[in-house]
Amino acid sequence: MYSAIARNKRNTWVILGAFILLLAAIGLLAGWLAGNNWWITAFIIVFAAGYATFQYFFADREALAMSGATQVTQADAPRFYRIVENLCITTGTPMPKLYVVDDPAPNAFAMGRNPEEASITVTTGLFELMTDRELEGVLGHELGHIRNYDIRVSLIVFGLVVAVGILADIFMRFAFFGGGRRGGGGRSQLLFLIFGVIAALVAPLLAGAVQAAISRQREYLADATSAMTTRDPDGLASALAKLGEYGRPLKKANTSMAHLWITDPLHPNALARMFATHPPIPERIERLKTMGAGF
Repeated sequence: MYSAIARNKRNTWVILGAFILLLAAIGLLAGWLAGNNWWITAFIIVFAAGYATFQYFFADREALAMSGATQVTQADAPRFYRIVENLCITTGTPMPKLYVVDDPAPNAFAMGRNPEEASITVTTGLFELMTDRELEGVLGHELGHIRNYDIRVSLIVFGLVVAVGILADIFMRFAFFGGGRRGGGGRSQLLFLIFGVIAALVAPLLAGAVQAAISRQREYLADATSAMTTRDPDGLASALAKLGEYGRPLKKANTSMAHLWITDPLHPNALARMFATHPPIPERIERLKTMGAGF
């Protein structure tokens, strides 16, 4: 676990640095295609650095707002509070803030830069579907993300996926509304058009691939952390089986934060399965059963 924590902390800065360098390269290319208008390059570099910094500090609030989450207290959700409090006492983890999303689709996610500033969000559908034993497994999974610093990596990936979408939109606007006119005439404008269309189409796919690659192993690790915390891997396995059987798309599902939830909140199609942010539920259950045999 300690090596995973160190790796997650390191990956945060590697992802941030790679993101800024990639956008700097895109900025140089965009400036050249626009007829050596290097203000475009400067804008993209400043945007990348500024947006990455902003997302590091504020992406958790953005994700909570996008999901429609409402903060709750012990009086509002005593069952939720009691289970999380017991898990925090067991692991010595600071008590996170608790949020609820009014949605019949059973799901949950954790957010925050570190354990001291973390939160756990669950849907009303999760409460209705799960027994206390199963709910403990799910919340132990989310607390595992917090303890392993997965939430920091998730936060950065969420923010950068949103940024990719914004930049793709900017390139499309430049492409279709004369981004190349200030420079080298028709050839420059045509190249900029091609570049803008490719950026708009390819960038979200690349972002999704990175998002998926980072997310899958984290889910296995959080499952294992939950099993070690509760000493009841069968409880989480039972919860995952229910999520697989009764899961449905969220009412306010968003692709940029799909990797945050314990199960995929979207309705997958063939393309979505190629970039799945979660490992298959049967594989997760099989691992938990194997782990349970060792207790």
